[in-house]
Amino acid sequence: READGYDPVVHICSSSEVYGRAKVGEKLNEDTKFHELDEWSSLVAMGVIAFVRTRYNKTVTGKEIRGCETVKDLFNLVDSK
Repeated sequence: READGYDPVVHICSSSEVYGRAKVGEKLNEDTKFHELDEWSSLVAMGVIAFVRTRYNKTVTGKEIRGCETVKDLFNLVDSK
């Protein structure tokens, strides 16, 4: 565990690109309102867009992500593409 309260092992990533880190003990599930997380930012949203494009060859927009409230909504968005 690093001094800033983040676990260096818990990453939200694609291959070697890290798009965000979850705080130790923070529970993330399908009902998590990801916009309310301290770690959420427009930069993380851009990382999600890049991840979806490179990993799944699908395109999502910032506007579509802003329309999602929960992790499940985001999953359903990508799944619908």
